Amino acid sequence: MPKITFIQHNGTEQTVNGLPGMSVMEVAVKNLVPGIDADCGGACACATCHVYIEPEWREKVGKRNPMEEDMLDFAFDVKEESRLSCQIKVNDTLDGLRVRVPEKQF
Repeated sequence: MPKITFIQHNGTEQTVNGLPGMSVMEVAVKNLVPGIDADCGGACACATCHVYIEPEWREKVGKRNPMEEDMLDFAFDVKEESRLSCQIKVNDTLDGLRVRVPEKQF
């Protein structure tokens, strides 16, 4: 089971297990990670699962798709490392993934 660590804006960390095939957002919601609201349920129709990918993981996670780029226009404090966690599929190569949760979601 790949482990994913969610880091809150205040530095608090929560490491949880994910299952291959789930999205990072689904893992967060299942484990009650604060700050991942997932209002659209993973349909890439909101930006309430916005996260920041730690630098060493960006290549493994991959690039944003065009629909994700559009939705990030609605997110707070978008950065180069911003992703929507609903668009990142968990697989064994993401074991140890570390993502930061923004201070607030819209």
